[in-house]
Amino acid sequence: MAELRVSREEVTDSIQRLLDAHLVYRSPDDPAVGFARAPETALARRAAPHEVRIRQNQDQLALYEEEMASFWPSYEEHRPPDARAFEVINSLEEVRASLNRASDECRTEMISSQPGGGYRVPEAMEEAIARDRRLLERGVKIRTLYHHTARFNAPSQAYVAAASALGGQYRTAHALFGRLIVFDRTSAFIPLQDESWGAVVIREPDTVGYLCDVFEQTWDTATPFADAASEGLEQVSPQVDETILRLLATGLKDETVARRLGMSLRTVRRHIAEIMEELNATSRFQAGVTAALNGLVGTSAPADTDQHRPTD
Repeated sequence: MAELRVSREEVTDSIQRLLDAHLVYRSPDDPAVGFARAPETALARRAAPHEVRIRQNQDQLALYEEEMASFWPSYEEHRPPDARAFEVINSLEEVRASLNRASDECRTEMISSQPGGGYRVPEAMEEAIARDRRLLERGVKIRTLYHHTARFNAPSQAYVAAASALGGQYRTAHALFGRLIVFDRTSAFIPLQDESWGAVVIREPDTVGYLCDVFEQTWDTATPFADAASEGLEQVSPQVDETILRLLATGLKDETVARRLGMSLRTVRRHIAEIMEELNATSRFQAGVTAALNGLVGTSAPADTDQHRPTD
């Protein structure tokens, strides 16, 4: 130990840490003798008690869900009609539970608008994939709108390819009206506007019908999206550039343009630089006005919506 320039206490502490990590084990014949253990074996030994607790917690959660599910029909039956028309859900956990419930009860169709380039909270994405697979496998029709930028999001590409093979339909647009999920045209989920992860569930028939009409208008002009390898930038880049030009002509900031198109700020600025060079413009506003004067774009801009808070 003197040659290693470490004290006996340091050696003892190091050995104990290796023992605690299960990377070393003592000989059953002589406790003073130790042997190295493979890291993957050590990991399995350390993880085992945690995995047991996780399974126990999962089993307990399943019991809670089963117990609460037995009360749901009675709760729904005796709730006042006006309480069902508009329901505010404040937590993400309750939103997921309500979405899963509506999905289980869905029988004919689910439509949704998912702005923001395809990004979702990973846990929510996993739940959405499992939920949509169950719907498709029992014959429910699914149609989903994304921003064009979802075509370059790897998780969205993989999901759309798999779900399309099961019968799901997906389209992308340069601008969307906001986040929306509708089940059987009877219940619609929209996000709260308070920067939370909550949602409003709308069951009032006229309001749900209006939201479905808004979806259909966008769906009719959107671009089909099923195969990311063959349906990439060349199909949608003209619409993206035209929308950027139209927004620039109104004098909007780069951050606002990025939010409306579901793009990163860096990507939007790259597009803007290329557009300015092509139009020989010295400012963003000049590029937008020049394009408008030359008839390259219209003068209207899509409505501003919050694209960042996943509902599903």
